[in-house]
Amino acid sequence: MKVKSDFLVIGSGIAGLSFALKTAQNFPDKKITIITKGSKEESNTKYAQGGIATVYDLTQDSYKAHIQDTLIAGDGLCDESVVKMVIIQATERLDELLNWGVSFDKNAQGEYDLGKEGGHSKNRIFHHKDITGYEIERSLLKKVNQTPNIDFYDFHYAIDLITEHQVFGDLMSLETDKTVFGAYVLDEKKHEIKTFTAKYTLLATGGSGQVYETTTNPFVATGDGIGMAYRAKARLADMEFIQFHPTALYNPGESPAFLISEAVRGFGAFLRNEQGQRFMKKYDERMELAPRDIVARAIDTEMKLQGSKHVYLDVSHLDYEAFIKHFPNITRKCESLNIDIRKDYIPVAPAAHYMMGGIIVDKNAQTSIKNLYASGEVSRTGLHGANRLASNSLLEALVYSHNAATHLAKNYNDEYQLPSIPEWIDTSTDRTMEKILITHDRNEVKTIMSNYVGIVRSNERLLRALRRLYVLYQDNKRLYDHAEISTDLLELRNLITTAYLIVEFSRKRKQNKGGFYSKDFI
Repeated sequence: MKVKSDFLVIGSGIAGLSFALKTAQNFPDKKITIITKGSKEESNTKYAQGGIATVYDLTQDSYKAHIQDTLIAGDGLCDESVVKMVIIQATERLDELLNWGVSFDKNAQGEYDLGKEGGHSKNRIFHHKDITGYEIERSLLKKVNQTPNIDFYDFHYAIDLITEHQVFGDLMSLETDKTVFGAYVLDEKKHEIKTFTAKYTLLATGGSGQVYETTTNPFVATGDGIGMAYRAKARLADMEFIQFHPTALYNPGESPAFLISEAVRGFGAFLRNEQGQRFMKKYDERMELAPRDIVARAIDTEMKLQGSKHVYLDVSHLDYEAFIKHFPNITRKCESLNIDIRKDYIPVAPAAHYMMGGIIVDKNAQTSIKNLYASGEVSRTGLHGANRLASNSLLEALVYSHNAATHLAKNYNDEYQLPSIPEWIDTSTDRTMEKILITHDRNEVKTIMSNYVGIVRSNERLLRALRRLYVLYQDNKRLYDHAEISTDLLELRNLITTAYLIVEFSRKRKQNKGGFYSKDFI
C-alpha cells in the first residue's frame, strides 16, 4: 500500500506538530502526513515538566543574559550564532504557542509566574504547573485535529527512510548526493508494511533514553530517528554528550523513572546525602542551581562515597501550599509512595534524560541529505553544545520547526516529481522466532550502557561496551534478516545502533566536556 503526500512528518511531539501546523497554513492545498509509532499524544514533549525558557520582559531579563547562560552551560562547544538566533526568536515563538491555546501559569498580579532552573541567572521559565509538556501537547494536537489538510497515522512505525539506494539499488553511484523520498512504515495494528512517499520529510522522533536502564524518557524513546538517519548515511555529531537529569525519583522497578523537575531546585529545594548533609557547596559555588552535568556528577560522586543508591531532595523548609500549587503532580506522586514532603526527604538519583547530539542540521533544520529535515531532540543544532541548559529544548524545537517551515515556504518546488518507489519486499522466513530473545537483548543493551557508558566513563569501559554491542548487533541482524518484522525487533535494532554511536563518539572524545566525563582525562 502506498500513501502519498507532499510533506511527511515522523513524530508527534512539539517539533513535528508545530512544523505540521505551520506547513499546513503555508500550503493549504498540500497534504501533510504525520506518523507516530504510539498514540498521538505519546512523545517526549508530553513528559517535559519544567517549561520553556524565554526572555519575555526586557525590563527584568535580557537576551544577552540568556545567551550567556546557554554558552556557559554548553561548556564552550555551543555555536554562538545558533544560540543568538534561537534565543532572540524565543519571544515570537512563545506568542505563537499562546495563540494556539497553550496556557501558562500566572501569579496573583496576573503576570506570568516565571520559574528559575539550574544554570539560569534569571527567572525566565514559562510553565503550566509541573506538566508543561502535557499542556503544550494537548493544545497542539487540538489544533492539528482541526486542520483539514493534515492526516494523522498513529501506531505507524517508520522502519527506514527511502533514498536512491532503495530506488536504484546497485545502479546508484557512490558519489551521488542522497535524497529522501519518504519512508517505509509498519502499520502496527494491521501488521502491514506501507510505503509513505513525500517530496519533503521531517524527522522529529525525539530522544534515545531507553538505551539506559534508568531514564526519564518514555518507552517510545528508542533512538529511531538516529537509527534511520545513520542507515541513510546522514551526518551525525556529538553523540557522546548525554545529559543525566540529576533528580529522578528513586523508586526501584518503576520505568520510566518519574522526574522531579529541575524547577523544584529552582524553587529552593536542597540536595542532601545519606547522612542528611548538604553537599553541593563542595562541587560548585552555584550549589543546587549549577548546570545539570555538574549536579549529576556531584550526586554520582556522593553516592559512590557513601555507598548509597540515592541522595535526597529536601523541600521540607519550603512553603507547603505554594509548593503544591506549583508542583501538584510531583506532590501527588510523593504522597502515593507515603512520602510526606513536609517532613520527609525525597529519594532521588540521576537518570538518562536528554541527548545533546544527533543529526547535524543547519539553521533551516536541513540535514546533509536532500529534502530531509530534522527538528527536536533527534537533531544536533549547536544550541546545547556539551550540555543543554534547562528548558531550552522545547524552545529549540519550536525555532527549528519554524525555520524549516519558513524555508520550505520559500523553496518548495511544485514541479518536482518523485521517482517510482518500489514497495517493501518481505524477506522473512522465520515466523516462530521467540520474542523473549528480543527482550533479553534489549535488557542487555541497557545494562551495557548503564555499566560502561554512564555518567563517568573510561577507555576500558568503552572498549568493553563496544565488544558486547557488536555481538548484539550480529544477533539482531540475523533476526532482522530472517524473522517477521515487529515493533520490538525494530526498536532493538535502533537501540543497538544508537548505543554503538554513543560509544564510538565517546571513544573519539579526548577531553571532558559537559555531558561527557572520562576518568582517563581527569
